[in-house]
Amino acid sequence: MFVILVYDVGEKRVNKVLKKARKYLNWVQNSVLEGEISDANYKKLKYELGKIMNLDEDSAIIYQLRTTKYSSREIIGIEKGGQELIL
Repeated sequence: MFVILVYDVGEKRVNKVLKKARKYLNWVQNSVLEGEISDANYKKLKYELGKIMNLDEDSAIIYQLRTTKYSSREIIGIEKGGQELIL
């Protein structure tokens, strides 16, 4: 499945969350990652993020797309992440 991860976490946890998420997904821009992920790795990612995050203060949203066939991506301004994945 293809996912987009968007997160808003405390300053002390930002680098830990980014480092963990980059094991599974491609960095796009500040607090946003995306990429193909297996069901097993999706479960691992959620578990590992839950261990890092303070669930009373932090939040993360994961958008799931079964296929990228009917999606598109438009960038306004500078592109911060790499061009590893183009929808």
